[in-house]
Amino acid sequence: MSSHNSDKKITVVLILEMVGRPAEHLITTLKKFIEQIGNEKGIEMVKNKIHDVKPMKDKEGFFTTFAEIEVKANQILSIAMLMFKYMPSHIEVIEPESFVLQNNEWNEILNELTRRLHGYDEVARVIQMENQVMKQRIQEIIDAQKAKKVGKKE
Repeated sequence: MSSHNSDKKITVVLILEMVGRPAEHLITTLKKFIEQIGNEKGIEMVKNKIHDVKPMKDKEGFFTTFAEIEVKANQILSIAMLMFKYMPSHIEVIEPESFVLQNNEWNEILNELTRRLHGYDEVARVIQMENQVMKQRIQEIIDAQKAKKVGKKE
């Protein structure tokens, strides 16, 4: 943080939503995430609450719940890293109302964002290529099956 607000911690609330089954698994998983978040470097756990698991209306057999997790951090990069690692559905900065970031802090955040986006882009490309190969292979199998059927009829 910059020199005139370096003593001020950043307080945020993260909302982590979870869908799945069985219901108990959602609670266990959220508890594990909360523990991991509390152990993250530069993060101080303030409080957390896991809400009751409810059955999903549109997906029979599936359940949903969410946790509200309030944390404090010395620097915005720590908060950004939580976002990348835990992918909360919502994040709200509670305090400070405003703060100044130095160039190097913006650089750290933007470079981490860029690095992650490149990683996701690479994964997407690999999946696209594998998808093309599978489609091609499936078509070859279909064509071979059709050829066998035509051969049997003759």
